[in-house]
Amino acid sequence: MKNIALTVIITCAVFQIRAQEENKITVNWNAYAELYYSYDFNKPVDHNKPPFLYSHSRSNEFNLNLGYLKGSVSGERLRANLALAAGTYINANYSSEPGVLKNIFEASAGIKLSKKQNLWFDIGIMPSHIGFESAISKDCWTLTRSIAAENSPYYETGAKLSYSTKNEKWFFSGMILNGWQRIKKPDGIDKPAFGTQVTFKPSPSVLINHSSFFGTDHPDSTGQYRIFQNLYSVISLNNFWGLTLGLDYGLERQPKPGSSWYQWYSPIAILRYQPSAQWAFAARAEYYRDANAVIIQVNSPNGFSVSGYSLNIDHMPAKSVAIRLEVRTLLAKDPIFIKGDETAKNNTSITFSTAVSF
Repeated sequence: MKNIALTVIITCAVFQIRAQEENKITVNWNAYAELYYSYDFNKPVDHNKPPFLYSHSRSNEFNLNLGYLKGSVSGERLRANLALAAGTYINANYSSEPGVLKNIFEASAGIKLSKKQNLWFDIGIMPSHIGFESAISKDCWTLTRSIAAENSPYYETGAKLSYSTKNEKWFFSGMILNGWQRIKKPDGIDKPAFGTQVTFKPSPSVLINHSSFFGTDHPDSTGQYRIFQNLYSVISLNNFWGLTLGLDYGLERQPKPGSSWYQWYSPIAILRYQPSAQWAFAARAEYYRDANAVIIQVNSPNGFSVSGYSLNIDHMPAKSVAIRLEVRTLLAKDPIFIKGDETAKNNTSITFSTAVSF
């Protein structure tokens, strides 16, 4: 971590010198805040929604899901970002990070390696290259995140080399990472993790993306390597309708001396209807299967096997404001949800939020 921090500082210093020489630097500031109220009909006593949900994770209380202040520096051949954040999403999803690292939403610096080609090298804490959803709810079609998004990396720390073609139809990137959603590398893990991303836009209305991860989230001595694939497509059917289709598939080797692999997968579909710039509606269907509890820890005969459905209505009175309401139901094969002093196979919640960006 110290080496990465030192590299970022040195890179930023180089950027400052180059910017002064070129005198073509732009500095931007922006902020984001999403306030919400969510009610879990299973009435958790501790007000915590199921532990595999990290966004909008508190029930029956008004709270801040995510708020951040971000500064960005950009030039012809440089870019840098620093964003500090707080909220219940940060508390839930960054719980393994030490000290003030919990509040670093983004901290990266990049330099363009070619004057003629769009080839960039970036280093630092960056948004994940996996999935079509982010922690910024206002940018997503649904108010809450899918189970797949909640249980794959939201952020990553490392170095990335990326290239996009001049016609912007293709994007390629490869990265060396600290691990599976890690800022601080856990004790016992010395080997780096690796990631790739390929995006293809055959037309303005179709985007196809494939992302991968290879590494581990366990001590090197266990030999529990993880191979993860994410595939999705975002399709504009016409001026009003949009469709997102996604599939996550992962493998993790069993602890030594086992030679077989555990697997998990999650398909998802989201249909969105936006009749005007002020209104949008979305329906989501998803399924997450993790029979061996590799990613989601449960103690049940069938592991984690959950279907999910949600309906969403959004109102955008201004470009910088989104007022949203969502009803969501999760149905499990086994009674894995806590309901008072008992367990249940279903979990239904209703969430309201207001997000503002400026």
